Amino acid sequence: MNIIRIDDPADPRVATYLDIRERDLVGREGRFVAEGKVVLNVLFAARQFEAESVLVLENRLAGMAETLSLAPPDLPVYVAPAAVLDAIAGFHMHRGILAIGRKGNPPGAEALLAGLPERALVVVTVGISNHDNIGSIFRNAAALGADAVLLDRSCCDPLYRKAIRVSVGAALKVPFAIAGEAHEIADALDRHGFAQLALSPAGRQEIRELPRPQRLALYLGTEGEGLPPALLARLTTARIRMAKGFDSLNVAAASAIALHHFSDASD
Repeated sequence: MNIIRIDDPADPRVATYLDIRERDLVGREGRFVAEGKVVLNVLFAARQFEAESVLVLENRLAGMAETLSLAPPDLPVYVAPAAVLDAIAGFHMHRGILAIGRKGNPPGAEALLAGLPERALVVVTVGISNHDNIGSIFRNAAALGADAVLLDRSCCDPLYRKAIRVSVGAALKVPFAIAGEAHEIADALDRHGFAQLALSPAGRQEIRELPRPQRLALYLGTEGEGLPPALLARLTTARIRMAKGFDSLNVAAASAIALHHFSDASD
């Protein structure tokens, strides 16, 4: 391992880690922050992303040996005491494990869809701006065998630090594309032969009544407003049956139920 000790928060070698929370909100010029041992394991195994460096709390380094063995041997591993690491990050980093990754050039929606297998399950998110929900949806997509996630342009960034952490690294593993407006996504899915199903409390059919088509795109909308009316009018709609007097679930929970029903992983 290429271990480099850092004793000064102003050391230019760790400049990309400065003020994590604030800089996450405005972007990192093609980079992202990965946090925690589990997420770093996924980052080092991911084919579409590359780690640029690691920053570790000095008393966590020994326990990171197995994880860091997965990284390129010349990857800079910066090691700092707690006070220095907290000053770099801008808040108390109780996990003490960070990495900077490069976003690279992810495929567009057309290229992503063209590369999917003949039998495929795609998740489509529309208007979801909550990073916890995006992270949870990616985690569910990975756990239940979805082949890809398409996000409309109004969704939050799945490579935001919190979204990656909540997804336990699934945002680095499940192929995704940010794909413009919702109607443009629907057009692209039509061209690639996908049946398209919108999940809504007002759905015309109960989800358990529906069979799994060979190629399926499952749409999820923001909590409260749900999916746009024009999209609901265009697509087949389905609901999850619930107890009397209650009509909706958190979108992440709803995604888990729907994906479990349609996923080959549940066969």
